[in-house]
Amino acid sequence: MIDNRHHNEMAGLKMSIDLFVFIIGFVCLLGFFNEKVTKLTYEISLMLFSTVIGLLIVIAATLFKGVDLLEKAQMMDIEGFLLNGVLCFMLFAGSCHMKLPDFKTQARQITVLAFVCTLLGAVFYGLLFFGASKLIGVELSLPVCLMFGSIVAPTDPIAATGILSKFGLPKNISFLIEGESLFNDGVGVALFVCFSGMVTFTSTSSFIGVMLKEILGAVLVGVAVTALCFLMFRFAKSKTLRVFLSLLAVSLCYAICEKCDFSGAIASVVCGIMFSSLRSRFSKEEPESALEFDGFWETIDSLFNSMLYVMLGLSFVRILQMKSVVVLSLVAIAANLIARSGSLSLSSLFMGKIPDGYGRLDFIKLFTWGGLRGGLSVALAMSTKGMVPDDIYHIILGGTYAIVFFTTVIQGLTLKPVYRRIDSSVQRKRAK
Repeated sequence: MIDNRHHNEMAGLKMSIDLFVFIIGFVCLLGFFNEKVTKLTYEISLMLFSTVIGLLIVIAATLFKGVDLLEKAQMMDIEGFLLNGVLCFMLFAGSCHMKLPDFKTQARQITVLAFVCTLLGAVFYGLLFFGASKLIGVELSLPVCLMFGSIVAPTDPIAATGILSKFGLPKNISFLIEGESLFNDGVGVALFVCFSGMVTFTSTSSFIGVMLKEILGAVLVGVAVTALCFLMFRFAKSKTLRVFLSLLAVSLCYAICEKCDFSGAIASVVCGIMFSSLRSRFSKEEPESALEFDGFWETIDSLFNSMLYVMLGLSFVRILQMKSVVVLSLVAIAANLIARSGSLSLSSLFMGKIPDGYGRLDFIKLFTWGGLRGGLSVALAMSTKGMVPDDIYHIILGGTYAIVFFTTVIQGLTLKPVYRRIDSSVQRKRAK
């Protein structure tokens, strides 16, 4: 029995190494091709080209029945890779450049977007998809549609920091987009817990109770662990040890939160912001050491971000398992845009002054088209397997993939001209 277990462990390790080589090989090849030929935004190119390759795999699997390429493409465990693997490091890397004083100046706006807008977006999407499903003859319950809404409502922090930061947005607007996407994960997870409890008929706490536990617990863990680790970081002389201490801080925050059912995502963001603020105030780092620290986390962020986008693109073939794939995908995308626009319209009434001279209509347009979705939504969609019948699971997963692809590729590719048009409108209003 011991030999069999050892053999299974070695086989699993070999498969993990093979998968890593496979994914990193795609990252390098597609990145090189994009750098020399297409010159698209890096993250967009990875997902777009890997999706095309995924579709070619489907065609090859159809033409050559003996080829198991399709099965291998569907074996990629994005949920495990993201939620149980690298999410904490990606969130830390994305948030460690945020400055606490900057957050204080926009605390009201970020709070409204992260809490109110996410809640409204989930409810609006659920109601829209429920109504549309009745029209096209698909039997979905309202709790299932609301759970679906909680999956796609939170904007993606990885997409926001990886794609939006390259378009030269004004500082305060850019910070608002990143702040919303970094903090609305906990709200989305709390909503998902509540609505999935309704779907499976299990007793769960109220939304407010779940949200308080998820977020306040995560903040306390993030503050306590970061403070302890930073004491050592401040007085450490070794550049390598400082990097190790930052790795320890964020991974320990995430691990504790996972054990206590808090939001590991929120704790990771708190850890990143605190590290950034404390380093700027108390750290005795030499400039060269500080650059190496920042360079390490930029590399980590780029590596995991690239791998995730390739995995998303190659796994996009799962959408083909969904019945009425074209109709339901279009419904999912349309419902997402309408729900996002509606939730922003109501949320903007409570935000106070919008920064950088943006009017409410300009703000709604930019944040609707800039509301990108990513791996976290797909991971949550995957976690519904077993909660609902397989046909409904494929609808949720396929619809989520359609939204992620549309927001990342289509909205991502067109966001720059959309922003320029909106910015021109803002400048004209200022000139009057």
